[in-house]
Parts: sequence; structure tokens; C-alpha cells
Amino acid sequence: MMSMHPMTLFRLAVIGPLISCDRLPRGELKRQLAELATKPQDIPGNHRCYLSEKTIESWYYAYKRDGVEALAPKRRVDHGQSKISGEVQIAILKAKRDNPKRSINVIHKLLLNAGIEGATLLSRSSIHRLLQQQGISRMKGSESAVEEFRSFEAQHCGDIWYSDAMHGPKVTLNGRLRKTYLISFMDDASRLIAHGAFCPGETALDVEGVLKQALLKRGRPRKIVIDNGAAYRAKSLQGICARLGIAVVYCRPYRPEGKGKIERWHRVVRAQFVSELTSKHQQDIKTLNAYLWAWIEKDYHPREHSMLAGLSPLQRWQQQLEHVRSLGPHAATLDEVFYHREQRKVRRDGTVSLWGQFFEVPFELSGRTLLMVTDPHTKHVVAIESLDGKPLGKATPLDRVANNSRQRHQASNTETTPAPSIHDPEFNALDQAYENYHAPLSNDEE
Repeated sequence: MMSMHPMTLFRLAVIGPLISCDRLPRGELKRQLAELATKPQDIPGNHRCYLSEKTIESWYYAYKRDGVEALAPKRRVDHGQSKISGEVQIAILKAKRDNPKRSINVIHKLLLNAGIEGATLLSRSSIHRLLQQQGISRMKGSESAVEEFRSFEAQHCGDIWYSDAMHGPKVTLNGRLRKTYLISFMDDASRLIAHGAFCPGETALDVEGVLKQALLKRGRPRKIVIDNGAAYRAKSLQGICARLGIAVVYCRPYRPEGKGKIERWHRVVRAQFVSELTSKHQQDIKTLNAYLWAWIEKDYHPREHSMLAGLSPLQRWQQQLEHVRSLGPHAATLDEVFYHREQRKVRRDGTVSLWGQFFEVPFELSGRTLLMVTDPHTKHVVAIESLDGKPLGKATPLDRVANNSRQRHQASNTETTPAPSIHDPEFNALDQAYENYHAPLSNDEE
């Protein structure tokens, strides 16, 4: 014997009080229908709780006419047929076949921008069903093993940032096609992108460059949740975060669910940005980033997010600006915060090897181990420090020709006065700017 459909049993239970009597007194049917319509119902497969009098009445008369079979749900005669007009169907299928990577949102937006009649009435599910019928919808991935995960969200904007790298499109770099990597920092509570950029690699230096811009634009997060990759494990990045008072949390290896929000961001980028790129947008990495930043600010940030109760990422961020930590005093010394410190031992001739070249330091430091404070982006040695962070002077590129005629001095046991460093009051911002600007030029000339 075939089991009854759950909806059949539900409908039978609803009209049970009506069919239990062989004959209802005059006006009793109307009274009971009104009463049943006020009672909440647990409708199978539906979020609604109440039924209309007309619906209950139709079930009652169907049962009286044809019995229980009449209460079974019937398949629509047009089941499987799309209600979308032929013109709109053609436009949808053409948009998808022209670019199979296009998402439903992008296809819908293209139809609206083209002014195609009926596009405003389209729903995501209608487009998805049409693409599925034609066999050109995106295929589902294989299901993973079941493991318990709990969704969470930071209480305030600026509490948690996520960062990860995504493989990007290829661009011309130094005359060759090179793959790029999108490195992003995303705020957890608002889904706002503090900063993101396509980089030629996914090294610690690339991550630090993006982080620096994110800090300048959106202040200091209290915590960042990052990947376990080598770039994010770099001691230089850990030191930067420590100096800025930012806690660092590493995701569990091989558990992408722990960074689901930024993985979702990557899917959005692939579906709505990368899928629309042409050769015009990929001339070089500078052009690619210019289009990325325009798309983020003009499309992603102002658009309503499904997990933000109808708000856009930018609106949520603006609502909670009072909770965001500013850079404060770090703003004036942010360049120094991002300097790298390389440990080196001074040779007997007062030189140190770094980046395949030699630098001279005060001769009194011969034999000691010290820290070379460098700007990794300009390859410039800014200062030298002891292992506990005390300034020891400056390092200059070795000039062997000049040393040929330079007078030698005996090492003195008396304490020497170190040259001005980034910590000395005599060494101000103008001196630093001058050193950063002219030092690379003089190195090239030598």
C-alpha cells in the first residue's frame, strides 16, 4: 500500500472538525472556517503559519466530492516549463554562453542595463532554473565530511579582520605574462574590504604592503585572522602587528570553513569581477588594480549584503565608526613600524653584508651582532640598532675607493656618540625623507 503524501495528511487533519459531522447546521461551516483560519498551523515545507478561509473551504468540498485522493497535491500542468518570455530567455542564455563564469547576479544586472522588457520581474530562482534546464548552470562540488561548525560574527566593526590570498588573472609584467594574487583584508562585522590589491606574488612583503594601506584607510583592528601560509607566518608581519597592538590568530590547517567570510568574498570577486575582465583591463597590474578599486567602491561596498539585514558593507561600517580604533600616534611613525630588522654580525673591517652588498657601520661595532633597520620596499638601510632596540648609528654603502685615502682610527674604549638615527630628536622627518629619496640614487651612480 502506497504511503500518503505529508500534505494530504496535513489537509485531512485541518478539515477533520468539518468532516466529522455528517451534516452541519446552517451557518456552522462559515463559523468553523473563520475559527480555523485564526489558528496557527505547522504547514509542511512552508514557513507560513496561517491558512485562509477560502483555502480550507476548497479542501473541504474537494474531500466531499472525491474523498482523500482529492487532497493530494497535484503537479502543475506547466511543470518544468519556464515562465520567462522567449526574448528574455534568449538574452539570459546568450549572456551565460558568452561567458560561462558569469554569476546570476551579473546576468540579471546586464539584462536590466540593456533595458530588456520583463527583466525587472525576474528572480534569481527563475534564472537558475532556466540555466539548469539547459545544462549550463554551475555544477555543485562534492560534499565534504560532516563536521560541526558554528557561525559567528564580531560584535563591532574593527574587532576582527580576515586576510587571505586568491589566485588572480595573468597580466603583463616585465614583458611576460605573470599570474597575480589578490591579497585582501576584510572586516568581519561589516564585510567591508579594508583594502585589497592584486600583487605579483604572495610574499610577506606583498601582504605587509596591503596591510599598510588597509590601516591607513580603515584604522587598526583588534585582531586579524589569517592563513597558515609562509607569507603570513613571517616574523616581520608578527612584529608589525605586535608594535601596533594587533592580536594575530592563525586558521587551522586544511579548514577553509574557519575563514568562510573571506572565501565568500573570493567567490564574489571571481563571479562578478574576474569573469568580466577583458584584455583592456589586464594590460598591467596597475590597470587591473585601478579597475578592482573602482569596482569595490562603486559596486561591492554600496550593495546590500544578504547577511547584514538589508544594509550594505559601507552602511554597516559607517554605523559603527565610533568602535573603530584609529592609528593614533602610530600614524606619524607608520613607516617605521613597517621597517624590517635583519640580524647581522659586523666583520673585523667594520662592514656588514646585506642584499648581496656591503655596508659600513661605526668601526667600534666590529665583532658585535646588531640589527639592520631597513625599508624593504626601497632597499634602503635606515639605521642600525642593538639586539635590544637601542640606536647605534647609521650604515652607509661601502666605498672602497674612498677608503683607500681615508685616515684610520684606533678603536677607543670610550663610549662613542652614535650618529643620528630614527630615534634621535636631531633626526627629523625631513632628514628621513631626504635619505629615502637620495640614497637609492647615489647607490645607482656608484
